[in-house]
Amino acid sequence: MIVVRAQLADIPRLLKFRTDAAKWLREQGSDQWSTPYPPELLTQSVMAGEVYLFHPGKATPPVATVTLDQRAEPVLWSPDERSEPALYVHKLTVAQPGRGDRLGARILDWCGDQAARSGKKWLRLDAWTSNARLHAYYERLGFTHIRTVHDPAAFDSGWVAQRQAARCEHSFHLHGEHRGARDHAG
Repeated sequence: MIVVRAQLADIPRLLKFRTDAAKWLREQGSDQWSTPYPPELLTQSVMAGEVYLFHPGKATPPVATVTLDQRAEPVLWSPDERSEPALYVHKLTVAQPGRGDRLGARILDWCGDQAARSGKKWLRLDAWTSNARLHAYYERLGFTHIRTVHDPAAFDSGWVAQRQAARCEHSFHLHGEHRGARDHAG
């Protein structure tokens, strides 16, 4: 799997990932991601080099995306937690969820590897507060639920969890850097 940092030209594809995922979630009975994501926030993340696309091969379209950054939302994480070295997973989306190929789990392993290689202690994420199936999925993948925040500032994504950052074997290869991109792997 080839991993590249998203560029501004990828924003329409990234927004489509989200609308397609919202449709799939709706079919599963969840209202997760029912509100459109503000394109200006996505643009900021892309420009910061924090958004990744996953391609099965060099000439194939991406099949997944994730945003990986160091931003701990104060409404979700305590001051002590925010002082700990961590990377945060956001907007993990696969083009065809539920395929059974464990792509989401493999991407989370890659994220944990990136966190460990950059000297972080934790890989953290937040999830839609009412999506119990997603919570169980993350717990099966080794994440420990820390708390659920019921605050309007959490935008219905107040279930927070973490797992130790750890190096791992994976078949993902990060390349194709563009100007100004930061490599979390150091």
